[in-house]
Amino acid sequence: MRQFLLLLRYYATLVVLFVIAKPCFVWAQSAEVRQGVTAGDVLRSVWHGLPLDLATAGYATAPLWLLLGVSLWRKVPGLRIIYKVYVAVIATVLAVVWVADACLYSFWGIKLDGTVWNYLSQPQGALASVSMGYALGVVLAVLFAGLATFVLLRWQVGHQPIYPATRRWAWSGVWVLVGGLLFLGIRGGVGRSTANVGMVYYADRQFLNHIAVNPVFSIVSSIFKTRRFDKEAEFFSEAERQRLYTMLDYSPRSEDSESLLTTSRPNVLIVLMESCGGTFVHAVDSLSDPRITPNLNRLASEGVVFTRCYANSFRTDRGTVSTLSGWPAYPDVSVMKVPSLCQGLPSIARSLKRAGYSTGFLYGGDINFTNTNGYLLATGYEQTWGDTSFPVSVRRTHAWGVTDAITFDTLYHRVVSMPEDRPWHLGFLTLASHEPWKVPYSRIKGDQVANAVAYLDDCIGRFTERLRHTPQWNNLLIVFLPDHGIGYPEGLADTDPRRSHIPLILAGGAVKGPRRITTICNQSDLAATLLGQLGLPHNDFPFSRDVLSRTYTRPSAAHTWSEGILWIDPTGYSAVNVLTKPASVTNEHPAPSRRRANAAKAFLQTCYDALGEGLR
Repeated sequence: MRQFLLLLRYYATLVVLFVIAKPCFVWAQSAEVRQGVTAGDVLRSVWHGLPLDLATAGYATAPLWLLLGVSLWRKVPGLRIIYKVYVAVIATVLAVVWVADACLYSFWGIKLDGTVWNYLSQPQGALASVSMGYALGVVLAVLFAGLATFVLLRWQVGHQPIYPATRRWAWSGVWVLVGGLLFLGIRGGVGRSTANVGMVYYADRQFLNHIAVNPVFSIVSSIFKTRRFDKEAEFFSEAERQRLYTMLDYSPRSEDSESLLTTSRPNVLIVLMESCGGTFVHAVDSLSDPRITPNLNRLASEGVVFTRCYANSFRTDRGTVSTLSGWPAYPDVSVMKVPSLCQGLPSIARSLKRAGYSTGFLYGGDINFTNTNGYLLATGYEQTWGDTSFPVSVRRTHAWGVTDAITFDTLYHRVVSMPEDRPWHLGFLTLASHEPWKVPYSRIKGDQVANAVAYLDDCIGRFTERLRHTPQWNNLLIVFLPDHGIGYPEGLADTDPRRSHIPLILAGGAVKGPRRITTICNQSDLAATLLGQLGLPHNDFPFSRDVLSRTYTRPSAAHTWSEGILWIDPTGYSAVNVLTKPASVTNEHPAPSRRRANAAKAFLQTCYDALGEGLR
């Protein structure tokens, strides 16, 4: 029993230390950084940060739990010495991380993460920016924090020796149960998302979210995601890359954009339709079955439809960033999962917020999955709602959370209750048209996938019809597009443009009238195109283009999958596999084109360089 009490005391002490570290972190910041932060704000950050504190304490306790399992069956020589050494290591690591996080935040404005290793490789550069007195104070703070932590954790052992337990089988059962509880704490609960930095984000002010983040968890979790991205995809010399990329004319300028709206300040609703690729929507793909999405087809005929739009990626987390931030997708990197980069991304929400819009985002699933919540709050969304915002009785109406009929109903009530004295923007991500494709609907017989998309379409039809009869409709712009394409019908290769072809439809009373746009574009172009329609600047979107501007003279689209990049332009398409050495063209149509292949490689190299610059 003593062994388990030791484990509990050790775990609880770590959690308490993590909690105490948060107000200390706030106290260490300058008056400008913590301006307006109240004691209540700190308490809320402490509360929201507990999941990561519990997870980090669980990781640090796991080795002792394993050692305890061994000691239940045999006497471990030097067990007390092993404990002291382990506690000394933990205390040292915690002290260094706590002090470094508190000090570096003033310079970086982000939580300590894996990018610190880039600076440690050249410590003279970092030390040159601080005085000797400051450096001495940092060393003393580390020594004090380390010694205090060691004493507190060492004290938990007491002075009683630890012997192998009697009744070993019974205590082994307790040991397994304790291990299960530790695992749950480490994982962050029983939901789909595992513990991640974004799960503790709760406010639209980043400093409050950063208070909540456990810096030990942040740095350890990011180590495995930190790479020298600027050294990847080096197909060309810098001069040649620049020359080739310049020819692509990724210009953030808008000149003489064709106006599609009746107002420059509509309320903006962006609906990301899970997996609703173009092969389901007859309005953009004449080979598709028109029975699957009759409502989207009708909305396309009534509003504005972009018939040659292509998704940037094949995953929700990457497609969401491409849509809302106008940022490119990568074959092997999810930008959404890198918190230090998220806060620097441009975004539609942030741009609209600057223009006076209120912002919010609704999702019926686990909004912490893949750091979605952290990304949304970091990029300008003032409020976010996930499955926990719904009654418990409906949270499992789909394998991924709350089914679309319920979330669309919730969305409708949010729209009609929005205040009229301020423009607003809402984002919404659906989920029912996702494997396992089980929906409360059965219009398309014998095809689960098509039926799930038909269910989504039915929800969209009911939702828009309800809105048409409300005052909100007249000043409303609804943007419908998927998060990514899909391999439907079965057998579509990653390099087939039909797999990444997606519908992009503008609907609502703020749309002037029907318009069919056949220009090639990417979903990442939505940001610049939308902001261009509103007369708002979008110079901070380097990879997003205003498709309706006369500056858009070189139409193209890029789609990445796990092995490479597909480049599409008016001459055809080329797929480049970047896993082969050297990179090889695996599919082209209608004929081989070195120019297209070079365009794809230059674009991808530029994207990785931009990612590297953002992480340094």
